[in-house]
Amino acid sequence: MKAKRVPVKKQGIAAPKKPTAPVPAPKRQQMGFQSSQSSSSQPEPEPEIDIQHFVANSERFKPRDVEKLVEAWGQGEEALSKMPMAEQPIDLISTLLPYQLQGLAWMLEKENPTLPAAGSTDVVQLWKRHASRANAFQNIATQFVTTEAPTLARGGILADDMGLGKTLQVISTILEGGPGSTLIIAPVSVMSNWAQQIERHVKKERNMKVLTYHGSGRKKMTFKDFSEYDVVITTYGTLSTEYLPRDAKNPEKLPRKEGIFSMNWTRIVLDEGHTIRNPSTKSAIAATACLAKCRWVLTGTPIVNTIKDLYSMLKFLGITGGLERLELFNAILTRPLGLGDRNADLILHSIMRTMCLRRKKDMAFVDLKLPELSEYVHRIAFRKDEREKYDALQAEAQGMVQKLKNAKPGQNVYRHVLEVLLRMRQVCCHWKLCGARVTDLLALLENDEVVALTKENVTALQALLQLTIDSHEECSICLDELHNPVITACKHVFGQECIERTIELQHKCPMCRAELKDKECLVHPAVEESAVKNEEIDVEVKSSKTEALMSILAASRKDPKSKVVIFSQWTSFLDIIQAQLVESNMKFARIDGSMSATVRDKGMTALASDPDCRILLASLAVCSVGLNLVAADTVILADSWWAPAIEDQAVDRVHRLGQTRPCTVWRLVMEDSIEERVLDIQAEKRLLVGKAFQEKAKDGKQKTTRMGDILKLLG
Repeated sequence: MKAKRVPVKKQGIAAPKKPTAPVPAPKRQQMGFQSSQSSSSQPEPEPEIDIQHFVANSERFKPRDVEKLVEAWGQGEEALSKMPMAEQPIDLISTLLPYQLQGLAWMLEKENPTLPAAGSTDVVQLWKRHASRANAFQNIATQFVTTEAPTLARGGILADDMGLGKTLQVISTILEGGPGSTLIIAPVSVMSNWAQQIERHVKKERNMKVLTYHGSGRKKMTFKDFSEYDVVITTYGTLSTEYLPRDAKNPEKLPRKEGIFSMNWTRIVLDEGHTIRNPSTKSAIAATACLAKCRWVLTGTPIVNTIKDLYSMLKFLGITGGLERLELFNAILTRPLGLGDRNADLILHSIMRTMCLRRKKDMAFVDLKLPELSEYVHRIAFRKDEREKYDALQAEAQGMVQKLKNAKPGQNVYRHVLEVLLRMRQVCCHWKLCGARVTDLLALLENDEVVALTKENVTALQALLQLTIDSHEECSICLDELHNPVITACKHVFGQECIERTIELQHKCPMCRAELKDKECLVHPAVEESAVKNEEIDVEVKSSKTEALMSILAASRKDPKSKVVIFSQWTSFLDIIQAQLVESNMKFARIDGSMSATVRDKGMTALASDPDCRILLASLAVCSVGLNLVAADTVILADSWWAPAIEDQAVDRVHRLGQTRPCTVWRLVMEDSIEERVLDIQAEKRLLVGKAFQEKAKDGKQKTTRMGDILKLLG
């Protein structure tokens, strides 16, 4: 059944539509391009096109206004503004803003919680004094009663908007929270940022000792070695590997003789903590097992998809009383919230007010005084040859709609549709991205349910796996985004941890029940490399989108201080853009998933400190997380991501605390294409994620399914 469109127009968040009088696309010469075929020694002078030309021919876009309509959980803005403040830490160079001093006071309080006093009616972490039994405590969510003092979680979720200084508030807590060693778990891309921020903000005389513990050559360390440091910084990958090495079937008992799990840390901090929202992943299991007195989750997106995202964080924090058990969490919160149960809503609000602090950039008392952010959708017309390619793919996709609706489980129709959808999105950027269609490879896998892992079949399986990754599919076991994706010999894609655990338990594929003897039947992605080889890139052959992008760059460069970050989800498209930057003698830096942390750091340093380096090419998946890109003032989203939160995070890397210039965001969208329908779906997802504590929309309809999205894109 076709998903019903959420009526968002009157709420001001629908995806922008085309003007009633279409704006004609500037001709090639008008946009500042000179024909490469010209043999004249005196080319025609290029007209001066400034950025206002693009503003006039684009549509103002306010994608996140929805948050103001549905921000219903946690404390209200007035209550947040009146929170008590801590004193300015004497060992901190930077002066904390008032809301950051409030955050510091809140964090110090949460590291030292106390149960309700005798005779009190207070509720602390869902625990209250029993009404009729002396010295007994009752949990208001599960009704569990105990005569022993329940253990309280020390820590919480710091969920401030991106760019409000969560890192600085944690550093302040480390300084003020007493002696001991803090373990910080961070994505590889932001690991170095912690060391840099500590060096920048902490006074030299404090002599804070920091260790980066990462890499295959890291020294073996015991708890005595770790205790010599104030802060130890590592990654989710290192944490997971040490908890359960690849060759081990079961984790060793804790504490251990050496490594991260030999230490009982004063506090553990999870940066980008929504990484553990799936409790089945190795990262979540390892983080929860880590020994620590206080536990913190830092995230600008505490709930990405559903209320279940919160469960793993609460379990990590050490909440007690029953909600740390998934079956009780679902029975008391997940299912009742889906039915609109008022009591479940009150319990959830109580948890969030106790365990989570969230301030937003637009709250009056935060008063960041950020410069204006202007967001535009710039629509681009296909050339005739591009339209022919796109229409052919669209016709193929629409012809599959009925087959998709009638397809039986296990049939490859869905995969063929994914492949065509992906190619439709790629041809919107540049037809070179489409490369060799994987249809023939899919045909190779059509017949046998389980294929022999020959070299040819492994190549085909890897192509199918990459197609699933590029299409942003989910793990079929945990129904969360793919984590360490692998594909089985029976052609099903899972997160590695999920399928390995399933193999250990039942040795069968959960999708088709085919026998999976061991982990050797799993195929990993091919080693990442550019899909478009440099020698294949013909810089003379430009697409309509790259021409528009280069024109915006040329216009933005008229401001000598302006710097630009160009985001794309495809490194192969970055390759094409890079070749055109080289041709135009525009100096740039680049960050993508194939680079080491050191190389990425050099790219960010170049953008920040080299006045001639005014462009950063950035992989959206890598650069939406934990980076400070305030050296730039312009963002170009070259293609649309399925999850709007990822795009928002990318934009907030530029428009954040420390930004001093007005910022502009350009979303490049091909007219009458799948990219316009992606914007429609994003608008609906923003509304649903904004109402993240409701499992249903107000009209009672279930949230949009993946299949519904696909049918809408093909409609």
